[in-house]
Amino acid sequence: MVGDGINDPRALAGADVGIAMGTGAELVMHTAGIILMRGDPQSIGDAIAVSCATYNNKIRQRLLWAFIVNTVGMPEAALGILSPMITGAAMALSSVCVVLNALLLRRRRPAANARA
Repeated sequence: MVGDGINDPRALAGADVGIAMGTGAELVMHTAGIILMRGDPQSIGDAIAVSCATYNNKIRQRLLWAFIVNTVGMPEAALGILSPMITGAAMALSSVCVVLNALLLRRRRPAANARA
């Protein structure tokens, strides 16, 4: 649900994803899950594209890395097969990957700006 008026907060609160336009009423911005700073309707597509990129690339990659570290590294470190320092370094590297992925998403430009 996308809204910007005074009659939209109830629908935004009940929607799976509520998107408020930044030029709208203050109450709408408090109930929406996503607030677009511009009043341009094309920015809705950009917000959806960024969320898809975040889910498809970054979150799945992070979950895979955490799954490998927790299912392989932790038990082997507990049994003494693998050094706990290596497991700790793998977890630290996982955190570094999260930061780097966030920085890569930050470099992403909306499609509207790419055409200009």
